[in-house]
Amino acid sequence: MASAFFYGTLMHPKVLQRVIQHKGAELEICPAILLDYTRHRVKRAEYPGIIPYEQGRALCDRELEAEEKTVRGTLVTGLSQKDMEILDIFEGSEYIRRGIEVHPLGPLVKLLEYPIDDEGLIPSKPPALPPVSGLAPPIKAETYVYDLSQVKRLEPELWSFEEFVKKNAWKWYGEQLPDEDVRWAGGEA
Repeated sequence: MASAFFYGTLMHPKVLQRVIQHKGAELEICPAILLDYTRHRVKRAEYPGIIPYEQGRALCDRELEAEEKTVRGTLVTGLSQKDMEILDIFEGSEYIRRGIEVHPLGPLVKLLEYPIDDEGLIPSKPPALPPVSGLAPPIKAETYVYDLSQVKRLEPELWSFEEFVKKNAWKWYGEQLPDEDVRWAGGEA
């Protein structure tokens, strides 16, 4: 079984379920943080890409705040080899799957017990990040890093999960249930 860190559209459980084509009864999920990366809007897209902090700082052409030098997302454990193969197809050629270490920001819970409604996913104000020394020990996972050879497609603007959920998430999960016959091809973690 594999663990993955999702930082974009796949943070939404309904989108994840649709992409992996099942409800994820064996999956566990929790909020997590990836240090020393930045999350940017992809030009003419609703999804983001992450790049290492130094490239992100250069793209933004300014020094970034502490919160901007990290990427909040979700850690998902229990992914099967088939799930990872489907995710590789979904991510496409814009992304490279890489091993990383993420810090959980809470306990793992069953995906089926995690809030999946749009309003429950977005705290009105996320809790402030603790200092690095106060973070939980890192967990090895995989994530999809934006291919630096295509970095010209990234905008300096940082991507917002809250904005995605409010404006676009419904387009990604639709009304179809994950146990229906779903065929998906797209991109982004």
